[in-house]
Amino acid sequence: MARMLAFVMLAAFLASPAPAARPAPTPAPATEPTPSAQRYLGLIRAQFRSHRPPPAFVTYTLVRSQKATNGYPDYANSYTKHYWVRNLDRAALTRMVFRDEARGELTFDRPAFNEARDPGPPTADVFEPAPARPHPVAEVPTPEPRDTPIPVIGGVRTFVEGDYHVDTVAVEGDELHLSITPIRDVDRNRLREIYVDKKTLELHKLVATDKLFIDERGGRGPVYPVTFTITMGMVQGTPVVTDLHGVVGGGYNDDGKDVDYQFRDIAFPPTLPEWYFNPRTYAEHTSHGPS
Repeated sequence: MARMLAFVMLAAFLASPAPAARPAPTPAPATEPTPSAQRYLGLIRAQFRSHRPPPAFVTYTLVRSQKATNGYPDYANSYTKHYWVRNLDRAALTRMVFRDEARGELTFDRPAFNEARDPGPPTADVFEPAPARPHPVAEVPTPEPRDTPIPVIGGVRTFVEGDYHVDTVAVEGDELHLSITPIRDVDRNRLREIYVDKKTLELHKLVATDKLFIDERGGRGPVYPVTFTITMGMVQGTPVVTDLHGVVGGGYNDDGKDVDYQFRDIAFPPTLPEWYFNPRTYAEHTSHGPS
């Protein structure tokens, strides 16, 4: 009986199904290494440049406002102006905006940062160095390259940063905040702080240096350093400057120590009349110029 019972138990054990094998653990997905502080700057610059060059034409309204030393609005140096800009050479037709429907005369300009004229245009390359010397309005700047990139099957991309050293990178909510210092050409490499979306690396805000040029009787007067806080936005997939807040330093204590510029009604028309960019023809179009 004992032998019979043992045989029955052995037969039952052999007939029972084998336990299912446990599935192999799924390996954790590989994660991209966190970029170094210096590489972050290269990635941010590359993301901004991926939207370049800007559309051929841009129109906008510039609103400049400042206060006098007594704290009241300085109406003499606060104004509103319309711009029609050809981005290829920054040639621009401008017109002052007064109360109601009154408009100023047709005038020619080349808006630019770090020059003795209104900053702009809102589509300007914010990573572009400041000019090495003043450029008069009549001087045509070198056009930004507009060629289509050559198709590439594969390759390795590296970022070599020769303009700035990244001092710190901090996560602040949904933003990355970079503090940077120029490696060379301190007066030309004007960026000091950068704020970007931490996921897309699109620009939100920058802190940059600029200059205030004082015109006095008989010629150019002193030049004062300015710190600009630049607020960025996006219009039809193109990064644009929407607001500037400037604080004048260097011991300047006159009207306009704090100044604000607002870029409003930004649009990219597919074309603009050629005469807009030829000031010699403005007299012929005074009665039917844009407003």
